[in-house]
Amino acid sequence: MSTTTLQRPASSGVAPPAPRRRRFGLRGSTYYLILVVLALFAVGPLVAVLFNAFKNNAEIGSNPLAPPTSFTLDNFTTAWSQGDFATTMRNSLIICAGSVLGTCVIAGLAAFALSQLKVPGGGAVIGYLFLGSALPVQLFLVPLFFLWTQLHLTDNLFGLIIIYWATDAPFATLLLRSFLLKIPPDFTEAARLDGASSLQIAWRVVLPLAWPGFLTVALIVALWSWNEFFWAITFIHTPELRPVSTSFLAFQDQNSTDWGLTSAAAIFMLAPVVVLFLALQRKFVSGLTSGGIK
Repeated sequence: MSTTTLQRPASSGVAPPAPRRRRFGLRGSTYYLILVVLALFAVGPLVAVLFNAFKNNAEIGSNPLAPPTSFTLDNFTTAWSQGDFATTMRNSLIICAGSVLGTCVIAGLAAFALSQLKVPGGGAVIGYLFLGSALPVQLFLVPLFFLWTQLHLTDNLFGLIIIYWATDAPFATLLLRSFLLKIPPDFTEAARLDGASSLQIAWRVVLPLAWPGFLTVALIVALWSWNEFFWAITFIHTPELRPVSTSFLAFQDQNSTDWGLTSAAAIFMLAPVVVLFLALQRKFVSGLTSGGIK
């Protein structure tokens, strides 16, 4: 019985080619320069507002872009008490929570019906949603204000939340539908064979798989309702019911010459939004770029 042995071929003396290094030439440097300029353009005003919030008017007048020489919290305490931001921020939190909850429920049920059920005229409904999200909201101002006056929903936080449901639901439905379409139909068919109803399928099967989409919708609606100004200033006139966006405008009009106070008030309005987005930015971006499941 003969045995064969495997031998390594003799080296030819030629070294393997070295891996090519990526070179950043003039084009790469230009791209980085453009990104740096755009970052400074976006972050620069926020940094200036933050600096001015810790300075007095004399220091702001001498150099409004320089860092503060001595940090003081007098502007924050004065702006918090004069602007009554404790009340207005509470109103904004109520509006954001109600808008997010209602929009997720309405858009979730509509997206489930359009993606998982055979709805007659579903294509026409999707076209209507595209049209509704594309039309300017100013077209509905006069008839909606007349209707809300008859229903006694002006100067009412719930009335404003209903408007946010109507304006946010078309976009949220289209976004959630794109997530739900990527869920394999085998899951819903298996649940239907086990005797689950459509509501049980939506709650126990679809919702756990589509949570990145719901999180994305919740973040978008929360940011939009916190910063929204047009509907809030039109339908809310009582100072005790104002959200933070319109109360900041009133505070700025009263203290137009005091840049320190207005900068501190701007920090009150911007801080919750910035903290929320920084805390959830990875999930927000992944929710926009990923599907219903991984």
